[in-house]
Amino acid sequence: MKVILTQDVKSQGKKGELINVSEGYARNFLFPKKLAVEADAKAMNELKNREASIQFKHDTDLANAKELANKLSTITVKIVAGGNEGRLYGSITSKEIAEQLKAQHGIVIDKRKIVMPDPIKSYGSYKYDVKLFPEVVGKLTVQVLDK
Repeated sequence: MKVILTQDVKSQGKKGELINVSEGYARNFLFPKKLAVEADAKAMNELKNREASIQFKHDTDLANAKELANKLSTITVKIVAGGNEGRLYGSITSKEIAEQLKAQHGIVIDKRKIVMPDPIKSYGSYKYDVKLFPEVVGKLTVQVLDK
């Protein structure tokens, strides 16, 4: 008997999977505990619609991330900081970069997505990767200027 799992079932499968089980197991265990529903036409249609919805959301998120990556490659975030002899008094972290990106260009990016091995401690121009999506990485240019 084919059933669609409504919850994760140990040693059977994950939620939303279509599996084949014995009729007794389905009727005596899965159905009474509401762990699965019978794979009739209505349930199969709902499963296909759910999978199509998830795929559509993934595709739109991927397209938005690629568009944002292209936009990030064309802009420069300028940060003005005080320092002495080419060195900053403090350091500039991904938090400050994310705040300035929002203030200067209106782009909101989580500070954890900006890949910085070390904070910026001197003046100059820097390029950093921004992980926007698992397959999409953008390049962001940061320029640190003296007051």
